[in-house]
Amino acid sequence: MTHFHERLWPSPMMFIATALVIPASILVMFPISLLAGYIVAAVLYLGCVALLLLMAPTVSLNDGELRAGRARIPVTMLGEAEAFIGEEAAQKRGPELNARAYFLINGWAKQVVQVPVLDENDPAPYWLISTRRAKELAAAINRSRRPETLKPRG
Repeated sequence: MTHFHERLWPSPMMFIATALVIPASILVMFPISLLAGYIVAAVLYLGCVALLLLMAPTVSLNDGELRAGRARIPVTMLGEAEAFIGEEAAQKRGPELNARAYFLINGWAKQVVQVPVLDENDPAPYWLISTRRAKELAAAINRSRRPETLKPRG
C-alpha cells in the first residue's frame, strides 16, 4: 500500500514577517503603558504563530484515498498525476489555473501536483496540490492507482 504524508508548515520567513506585529503593538500601546505594549505584543505574536501552525494543511495518501486539506477523493477516481516545479508550477498556479479545479495552493510550497479527476459527475476537472515534494507525491499517487498495488503479491 502506498503512503505519503506531508504537513505544509509555513516557511521560517513567515514567522519573521509575523514578528512585525511586535513593534507595531508596542508602538500602539506605548501611550497607555509600555508594559501593556509588551504584553499585547507577546500575546498577538504567539497567537499569530499558533494560527500559522494550526492552519497548516496536510496532504496525505493512505488506504487508496488522497487527502488535500479537508478534501478527499479515492485514487480510483484519479488519472495520471503530474509534478510541476519552477516556472511550470507558477504557470499552473496562475495563468493556466482552471477556476473549476479543486486547488490547495500554499504560498510557501512552490511545487505542485496536478491530478485529473475521472469522475464525470465531479465538477472539478482536476486537483492542483501545493507540495514541497511534487515528484514523490505524483509517484505515490500513480503507484496507488495501479491495480497490482492493491492486490497482495503471491
